[in-house]
Amino acid sequence: MVNLFELPEEYQALRASVRSLADKKIQPFAHDVDANSRYPQEAFEALQGAGLAAAHVPSEYGGDGADALGVVIIIEEVARVCASASLIPAVNKLGSVPLMLGGSAEQQKRWLIPLAQGKGFSYCLSESEAGSDAASMKTRAVRKGDGWVLNGSKKWISNAGVSEFYTVLASTDPGKGAKGITAFIVEKSDPGLSFGAPEKKMGFKGSPTREVYLDNVEISDDRRISEIGAGFPLAMKTLDHTRITIAAQALGIAQGAFEVATKYAHERKQFGKPIFDFQAVQFMLADMAMEISAARQLTYAAASKSENSASDLTFFSAASKCYATDVAMKVTTDAVQVLGGYGYVSDYPVERMMRDAKLTQIYEGTNQVQRLVMARNLNSLM
Repeated sequence: MVNLFELPEEYQALRASVRSLADKKIQPFAHDVDANSRYPQEAFEALQGAGLAAAHVPSEYGGDGADALGVVIIIEEVARVCASASLIPAVNKLGSVPLMLGGSAEQQKRWLIPLAQGKGFSYCLSESEAGSDAASMKTRAVRKGDGWVLNGSKKWISNAGVSEFYTVLASTDPGKGAKGITAFIVEKSDPGLSFGAPEKKMGFKGSPTREVYLDNVEISDDRRISEIGAGFPLAMKTLDHTRITIAAQALGIAQGAFEVATKYAHERKQFGKPIFDFQAVQFMLADMAMEISAARQLTYAAASKSENSASDLTFFSAASKCYATDVAMKVTTDAVQVLGGYGYVSDYPVERMMRDAKLTQIYEGTNQVQRLVMARNLNSLM
């Protein structure tokens, strides 16, 4: 009988390879990256060198051609040791999926080849007053001859200033609301594009989050990657595929915290024996393992549905993101509790993991919004 719940050998080999790389070339710098709020350059170089920084790029454009589950495993294993570093492949996928879904073959060749070569790709949807209500965006794109002029700003943009390319959603017809939004690609070198100061964040300190300013940015029409007015559906379809990468991040963070807590529980002695021998601690670790395992199954199922563009993808994408990130928050909080005073200081990584876990419940759609998305897609399960 085929074991439906065992990863095929190629995925197991991928996990082992990425875990080894993460342990050797990313984990040693994770504390310093967080403590100094600096870009994880060592992780980028390791990931890029192994073809993992943008593994989702098809092989014809120089990428590894990894499928959705492969990307999930890559992100999961990197996040296990450094959540900030896991945003390198995650953001590259988020920024370029609109191009892969809506762009022409010529456009894909133009931007996916340099992406595979190490040029980052960010996604510009949110604004100061248009977070969950993305259709209320104020950024405008106005026709000028055969091209466009973009004005506005985008908020909370991951890896802004590091990435070379930016998928920008802008309103081309404000009177039409969501039906008046169009998607474009803006390059870092375009005159009029600039960045705000890096945000001072609770977690994910190694990934620069900055505002992106568009001041009379003139681009030609070949930068448009959606039909005019079709940008909002493209943005939502993109999130159906990329929310799963946030679930993968959360999985990795939770797994890392669980491993630290379990190891500590076997080493730390109180009342003459390891604290693992106390039932209260055993129950906490058992719950961690159970919830991580459940989140992993849901996330992998969602990745399979992403690869096949299944009819119930929207539900499973939202569900995996919501459940896995809630699990990560609970697991990391309990890991801090298991370590006690040591969990509360930066000598051990669980306090960093707890701070990182919180963001996964917020970005790419808060978990409250994910529950709305699920509720609106219940029919796909019937």
